Amino acid sequence: MKKFFALLALVAVPFGFFGTAQAQSAAPAATAAADAGTVKFSVNGMVCAFCAQGIEKRLTKMSETGPLYINLAQKVVAVQPKPGQRIDIAKVKAEIVEAGYEVTATESVPMTVAAIRAEMKKK
Repeated sequence: MKKFFALLALVAVPFGFFGTAQAQSAAPAATAAADAGTVKFSVNGMVCAFCAQGIEKRLTKMSETGPLYINLAQKVVAVQPKPGQRIDIAKVKAEIVEAGYEVTATESVPMTVAAIRAEMKKK
């Protein structure tokens, strides 16, 4: 089973299944962080790259969602709104639940998705 997950990780990383589908904005990080309105969701049930991909596909179809970050190991989904938009937490939570996962916690954070990604990589 470990070999399967190792192989899956090797295949998934080059295809961007771990939250790299959307480009980061060109705005300076400090300005973007102030207006980020980013929401972090703790999600149970994500165990593979296909889980992350399913959530990512659903959330990128939403009109207000911008950059995303999904961390399987820490079971986190971070969603940043597009400029001038706000994240409807209930709608995003509903999309994750409809995809078959359990949202255990929700937190609004004054950080960009890029900052969250950098913080998670340090852990």
